[in-house]
Amino acid sequence: MEKKSYWGQIGMAIFVLLGASFFTFVIVFTFLLAGNIHYIPLIIAIASILYIGFVLQIFDVFYQKKKRVKVFWGLAGIIIAITCIQPIYKWLDSRVPTVDAEVNIYQYEPFVEGNQLVELEQTASLKLEEPLPVIDGATALYPLYAAIAQEVYPEKNYNPYKSEVMVNQTHEAYTNLILGRADLIFAAGPSENQIRRAEDKGFELVLTPIGKEAFVFFVNSKNNIDGLSLEQIKGIYSGEITNWSEVGGDNDEIRAFQRPQDSGSQTALQRLMGDTPLMEAPTEDIATGMGGIINEVSQYKNYKNAIGYTFRYYSNEMVRNKEIKLLKVNGVAPTKETIRSNAYPIASEFYIVTAGEPIGNVKTLIDWILSEEGQSLIEKAGYVSITSGE
Repeated sequence: MEKKSYWGQIGMAIFVLLGASFFTFVIVFTFLLAGNIHYIPLIIAIASILYIGFVLQIFDVFYQKKKRVKVFWGLAGIIIAITCIQPIYKWLDSRVPTVDAEVNIYQYEPFVEGNQLVELEQTASLKLEEPLPVIDGATALYPLYAAIAQEVYPEKNYNPYKSEVMVNQTHEAYTNLILGRADLIFAAGPSENQIRRAEDKGFELVLTPIGKEAFVFFVNSKNNIDGLSLEQIKGIYSGEITNWSEVGGDNDEIRAFQRPQDSGSQTALQRLMGDTPLMEAPTEDIATGMGGIINEVSQYKNYKNAIGYTFRYYSNEMVRNKEIKLLKVNGVAPTKETIRSNAYPIASEFYIVTAGEPIGNVKTLIDWILSEEGQSLIEKAGYVSITSGE
């Protein structure tokens, strides 16, 4: 009878093991698909502890053995506590505000009632007809070229992601231009990689400057640093300066964020660094929501010791995050006035970029943007026109 009971216990243990393994696999797979890899050790630990505890119980290992019960659950508690460290860290990390991707671009969609686009006081002298040039560009410049389209394109629906007036990040806009999916793009200057890709396709990227913008650095609003010199910025992003105390701040390690390769702001940083080597960027070791890429350059999270960079208009007019502050560079704040006077040391032009010399309606549109009407619209939209310093 005892032998039969023993084999029955083994059978029950195997049956529970199979069932527990199946449900654990389903839960782990679900969390894996959701990108929540950091929960998996905790899930496996809990499932294993419950199963082992069940097996020890059915084999009467704990029967009238309180000391064994205490030892088992003590060890179980330690294991759970250890596997909880990563999920708790990720939970706390997720509560840190992300500065990037806080913009609702649909508020700038052309011809939509109540949009946030500026308008000329009088009807534009140019009205384009089909075939309309396909426009793409950087998010930071979308409010400008969407306003241009609203002035000179025929009224209809221009979906930001699938129409003649699209908006993408800079590297995607350059890809669309190089592959012939866009006729012109509004962006910062190209990276060396983007120039080579165009040359491989047999053409040269032609840059027409249409306005000026400031490349800016920002920190948490509670950071007591209000400005940095160009040399200090280079020191931070080369890895030579690693603590805020080295530039007059608190004794806190600097977390210097970077942007993805070929983005407009990353290209601007690389140009700023010149011959100074750029240090390796921080990474996130979990799948992101934008395509599930592992080890992608992380979005800027507003840690109290963080520093990041972008363009003035995107920060001041589009994101409008009160939890960050723009830094002075060499003692000069990034404003329209300091950009216009070239007092701000990292002011640069932004461009309309074409694959080869512009022709047809593309050239007609560019000529209008460079006209007094087009330049006044650039100023009205909150940027600095190319002619304002003349």
